Amino acid sequence: MAQSSIIILCISVAAAFTVFLLLLLSTTDHRSHTTTNVARRGLENLPHAPAKRFSHVCGSDKAAGLAFCDRSLPYDVRAEDLVARMTLEEKTQQLGDNARGVTRLGLPPYEWWSEALHGVSNVGPGVFFDGVVPSATSFPTVIVTAASFNATLWKAIGQAVSTEARAMYNLGRAGLTFWSPTMNVARDPRWGRTMETPGEDPFVVGTYAATYVRGLQDVISECGEVEKSGKGSDSRPLKVAACCKHYAAYDMDHWHGKSRYRFDARVREQDMVETFVRPFEMCVKDGDVSSVMCSYNRVNGIPTCADPKLLNETIRGRWKLNGYIVSDCDAVKNIVEHHKYLNDTPEDAIAQTLKAGLLDRLFFTAFFYFSLNLDCGNYFPKYVGQAVHQGKVGANLIDASLKSLYVVLMRLGYFDGSPEYSHLGKQHICTPENTQLAAEAARQGIVLLRNDQHTLPLAAGKTKTLAVVGPHANATLAMIGNYAFDPNRPGFPCRYVSPVSGLSSYAKVRYSPGCAGVRCPDKTMIAHARKTARATDATVIVAGIDVSVETEGLDRNDLLLPGYQTELISQIARVSKGPVILVIMCAGGVDVSFAKNDPNIKAILWAGYPGEGGGTAIADVIFGRYNPGGRLPLTWYPANYVEKLPMTSMPLRPTGRFPGRTYKFYDGPSVYPFGFGLSYTSFLYNLTKPKNSIIDMKMKKNRVAAAGCHDVTYADGRSQKPRCPGALVKNLECKEKLKFEVAVKNVGDRDGSEAVLVYSRPPEGIAGAHSKQVIGFRRVFVRAGGSKKVKFAVNGCDGLGIVDEAAYKVLPSGTHTIVVGDSGGVTFPAQVAFH
Repeated sequence: MAQSSIIILCISVAAAFTVFLLLLLSTTDHRSHTTTNVARRGLENLPHAPAKRFSHVCGSDKAAGLAFCDRSLPYDVRAEDLVARMTLEEKTQQLGDNARGVTRLGLPPYEWWSEALHGVSNVGPGVFFDGVVPSATSFPTVIVTAASFNATLWKAIGQAVSTEARAMYNLGRAGLTFWSPTMNVARDPRWGRTMETPGEDPFVVGTYAATYVRGLQDVISECGEVEKSGKGSDSRPLKVAACCKHYAAYDMDHWHGKSRYRFDARVREQDMVETFVRPFEMCVKDGDVSSVMCSYNRVNGIPTCADPKLLNETIRGRWKLNGYIVSDCDAVKNIVEHHKYLNDTPEDAIAQTLKAGLLDRLFFTAFFYFSLNLDCGNYFPKYVGQAVHQGKVGANLIDASLKSLYVVLMRLGYFDGSPEYSHLGKQHICTPENTQLAAEAARQGIVLLRNDQHTLPLAAGKTKTLAVVGPHANATLAMIGNYAFDPNRPGFPCRYVSPVSGLSSYAKVRYSPGCAGVRCPDKTMIAHARKTARATDATVIVAGIDVSVETEGLDRNDLLLPGYQTELISQIARVSKGPVILVIMCAGGVDVSFAKNDPNIKAILWAGYPGEGGGTAIADVIFGRYNPGGRLPLTWYPANYVEKLPMTSMPLRPTGRFPGRTYKFYDGPSVYPFGFGLSYTSFLYNLTKPKNSIIDMKMKKNRVAAAGCHDVTYADGRSQKPRCPGALVKNLECKEKLKFEVAVKNVGDRDGSEAVLVYSRPPEGIAGAHSKQVIGFRRVFVRAGGSKKVKFAVNGCDGLGIVDEAAYKVLPSGTHTIVVGDSGGVTFPAQVAFH
């Protein structure tokens, strides 16, 4: 068999096996729903450009034979040769997202900006849809996928998305660089971009990011292993290039007149290390991401895209990024025009000095010195040449930035081609496997919040008629959230299955919206919805919010359902003939205490924004073809929480009159806590080994135990402390792991999957420490009456460490507590000592 055939077969088998593994987690019969016509509407009007495959750079006559196309040379040498052949004017025109190319060298234009947050998107100029490629798979928004707590699923989605992206690239409809994922911690429930994030826990966010990035980027060999080059990690081949964004402390868009373009996030270094930066470190180190995007905001007075500590010292220096750093779009322009950081025009700003750290640098020297390689915008192309001519920035710094960019493109096969992906085409987009995977992701992410008297699942044979009411009852576009398909541009998901459509597979549906959209401005449509609910065997209310309430550029002012939705729900619940099930679509939490406490509402489901197959997933859960196992990836606060602190308050710990943020530091009441989620069955945990654990941490060879000790402050001011209260993580070898095994037994009468969450609690009394933190998780499928053993191996420094007030990473000695599960789980002590 030819090598290319073997590669194709291997990729197909690997993809099929991944889907098979994911289907094992489901008790669902994966039938196909009829695709609604919404996704196909208007395709006849789209242009039908020829489906011409893109030819790699070194396949052109102009480039062939030049040193930068010599495959025997390392990528960095080749990139250096390419840049050396360019004039200064040609170089400057490659520094924006719309790189102009160099025709005389056979280098075509290239658009760096494409998006693939939860599927290839029509947002961003690097991707376009037409009659040849009208659609791509739209998976659930990230907050929903994160609720599955299933890293296998996360990677499978990344692999499916990158396959569709590669196919579109071959057809000339996409680039190879995708500025995804969004991995900012959802610090405040009002943030409009919560749907893009994996939630409020930095470890979960970092794990999601690294895993999804691996799914996007990793090239899998014939043996099923990640391909690595013998020339170093900076030459490892890439399927597509991902980008972790937005770095850093960015989690406010527009709130009460405050804008992300001008916002100065005043952040304690403790919070910076512990929460805001940690996910990015995991993305770079564990995910080996090929790009990081700096954000619009300032951090403690300095724009993030001009901060030497954040960029050069941290991303490149400590984390060793193998790739490039890009600004958010027009963020460089924003520094001058909105932050007015230099208080000058662009031309004058070039002549100014930028004081940062211990060094004074010229304005544009600062950007390149701080390793910002690419400007999403035209500021660099427009002004860098002038700065060089005026002697204010050296051409060598421009060369270094371009070199970083071209090495990434070489790793992608943009110059040499990628034979292992050359077979990918239109038939690999919107495949049945991908549409099934999108629906499966939604099923796994749905969270059962309430189920009084075991109302769910409904019995399909007994529930013959079903009222489906509410502003989201027939949702389509709302289900895919943002960074999917802008309705004002060509392109659609592969299909839409609305809740009405999905539920129609189980019962005769009578539909009444009850509201004119999620704003629900009046009560005129409630009467018809009441009449509908009176005449059916059961009622499903699908309510919530959408991108008109929460999205990029739009933060919320409150945590309530808009308009008259609350009244609609309450009235329907009072008159419904049969049981009432409430389904909520939202990203940030909504205070549904009224429904939680209403005896007429028997069950509540959170579906988030569940993607193109959301209606299928919702129906499968309600009628029991799938047993829900999702858990909330963030805290749902009561409505009055947002009255107690402004979005602009950055501390995570309680300060003065302000309460804490996230489950790690908030100890007040919640509507539903982080990690909450019910099932149609019950699980019991049993710690099989060990019953307790002692972790003997070793100091580095140049340290002795006594000299390596570090003080730990206790809230009660105690004078009696352990002889060695703690140790700086940087002084420890950090090779020791806490290993344990948990048996998860399904003691109910239904098969189901359980998300096993593991937390650590620091020794009691440490000042300012978190109450608990996630250190591991695993999702397992267990048959009714069966049991599965789940093994965990947690690095002692990562899992048991804290960040003290001085922002040092410290491992306290003494008794830590390991907590497995949120309720009905098990705990055991972990004793830390040093030598």
